[in-house]
Amino acid sequence: MLKSKILHIVIVIFGMLSSGFSMQALVYPTPQTLKDSVYIDTAPIEKREFGNLKDKYTDDVFIYERTVETSGWWTRFKQWLADLFFDLFSMKSDASASNLVSIVIHAFVIIIFLAAVFFIFKAILNKDGKWIFGKSSDKSIIPVIDLERNIHETDFKSLIHSAEKEQNYRLAIRYYYLWLLKRMSQAEIIDYDVEKTNSDYYYEIKANATKEDFSYTSYLYNYIWYGEFDIDQTQFDKAKLAFTQFLNTIKI
Repeated sequence: MLKSKILHIVIVIFGMLSSGFSMQALVYPTPQTLKDSVYIDTAPIEKREFGNLKDKYTDDVFIYERTVETSGWWTRFKQWLADLFFDLFSMKSDASASNLVSIVIHAFVIIIFLAAVFFIFKAILNKDGKWIFGKSSDKSIIPVIDLERNIHETDFKSLIHSAEKEQNYRLAIRYYYLWLLKRMSQAEIIDYDVEKTNSDYYYEIKANATKEDFSYTSYLYNYIWYGEFDIDQTQFDKAKLAFTQFLNTIKI
């Protein structure tokens, strides 16, 4: 009886061990070796030469970091000015110096613009009636405002003689016209004023003959002087005759 029980126990243990080996085989399958499937390229390799790339890529488009050396002249100038202000005024930071440079540059541009506008308007509105882009007057011309404001102290005979000697006939006609205004003012035919026009003087003249002579000589003056036409000796002599005849009729 005892032997039968011992045999039964041995059989059970043997069965359990057999089951354990079977389960282990299921859980841990035997590893299999995979074949190598990597493709090996055996084509010949072409060798390429690139040379010195630093010499090739030297244009501005290839400069990704800007420094003072790689910037334009305007940027370098502003940097120089900022450094100057930084040292001159003992500023606390580079940003403060850069802001001061921007303010100074903007102020300078505004001043230049206002100065240009001033000189343009001054040229347009000058007494000589010249536009800034018009033909320049002769350098020997006495400034208009000085001559017209001192008309009664001016020796027109001497000025006319000098202009004729230099063959500056346009300028001589101008002196004749101002001399005529001086004589008419001295004769109390007109009330001379530097701001008045030919039309103003024309309506002040009472005698019709004097009006006609003044109208003709004014026409000659405007045509020759403001028209800036070069006249020869013959044309000048005709205009001179009209002025001298008119001057001789004015009694002081």
